[in-house]
Amino acid sequence: MGESQNQPFQLSFNRFLRVDFQGSRVTSDGGLILVRELDERLGLSRLIGEHLVDSRTGRNWQFPLADLLRQSVYSRLAGYEDLNDAARLSADPTFRLMGSEKVWERGVALTSTLHWFETDLLAREENLTGLATLNRELAAQAEGVGSPHRVVLDMDSSESPVYGEQEQSAYNGYFGSVCYHPLFLFNSQGDCLVAKLRPGYVHSADGWEEVLLPEIERQRQNGKEVVFRADAAFAKPEIYEALEERGVKYAIRLPANENLERDIEELLTRPVGRPSQRPVVRYKGFLDQAASWSTARRVVAKVEFHAGELFPRVGFIVTNLELPSRAVVRFYNKRGTAEHWIKEGKLAVSWTRLSCHRFRGNEVRLCLSVIAYNLGNLWRRLALPRRIGNWSLTSLQQRLVKTGGRLVKHARYYWLLLAEGHLTRQRFGSMLRRIAALPQPDG
Repeated sequence: MGESQNQPFQLSFNRFLRVDFQGSRVTSDGGLILVRELDERLGLSRLIGEHLVDSRTGRNWQFPLADLLRQSVYSRLAGYEDLNDAARLSADPTFRLMGSEKVWERGVALTSTLHWFETDLLAREENLTGLATLNRELAAQAEGVGSPHRVVLDMDSSESPVYGEQEQSAYNGYFGSVCYHPLFLFNSQGDCLVAKLRPGYVHSADGWEEVLLPEIERQRQNGKEVVFRADAAFAKPEIYEALEERGVKYAIRLPANENLERDIEELLTRPVGRPSQRPVVRYKGFLDQAASWSTARRVVAKVEFHAGELFPRVGFIVTNLELPSRAVVRFYNKRGTAEHWIKEGKLAVSWTRLSCHRFRGNEVRLCLSVIAYNLGNLWRRLALPRRIGNWSLTSLQQRLVKTGGRLVKHARYYWLLLAEGHLTRQRFGSMLRRIAALPQPDG
């Protein structure tokens, strides 16, 4: 049976149980408080002020730009990729308390405000450029924490399927879908340094110069040794030459052809005798000069014989690394982590959900999702205890971010009382101490 309006509900199966609805006091995303503490330590507020322009005039506006950006980013990190979720999140205690004091009581922005923010204010040229710079500078705040002297850069493209009439979407024969074809650049810690949205019909390596070369120059200015990895889509002479001119080591997959297979003909003969149940692997390094190359380059071949397979698996890598052939292959194979990080971005922050009609609006959505991904990745590698440091972003989202809590307001303080599940008091305290121990950013 029920009670009168605004009174708790009483249930007949348990007369001592009362049910009430107090959504403005209850949250399901209490774990985001830790990420908010991390972004404060990394200086996100300063980066927003330096790189984004608030073109609003007058004083009749309710939400500071930093609050709007955090709401857009944190909603994605919590798994709310659709702007329609803003109406429900507007009264959520976690989202209110992560913003400025102006929204603690009033609540965060509704769908219409957030839509204007993402498709109008951030879509302006200076702010789109500013978002990309902000993302790169955010990752840079963590580069001084255990950063190695050698920086490994992984480049890869991906598919972002579309289901409407989005500008510059097109059918891509390789993916077999109507899509966008974004390009990503990662470092070895999983930070997405650059993300570029491209029309669906372009080649996988299209626009590599504006993504890769500025990052190489940045790392060289910081005194870093740069190594580059990419798959066969980036096996282009102009890429080799650009890397060699800048003293960058590289390992790039080469498509197989008859000339290359002729150079390893002796490796293609199946071993005599009873077939081994374990793969038989052979390596060979040699110099080769393709017709489009201006000079001969080192090629490393790997041939694998597997039980039950008629033909061997053959792969080629062009490289200027001064390592044994087996070590070159082992180093190149780690490039697969870039594909894993792209998959994490798709699953955890839905960065393939590009549903705006305008291409510029979808560029903004991709940038916001990449910032959300990087905040999650920085949380994982800078703040998580070692025992759970290998959790995927989806696991962090489901086990730590999705922590229930209740907001209690006293005269001077707000108390957020969290349920203890995967996010225990001990883990919460451990992460706060790790965040507090991070070096203060410059500026």
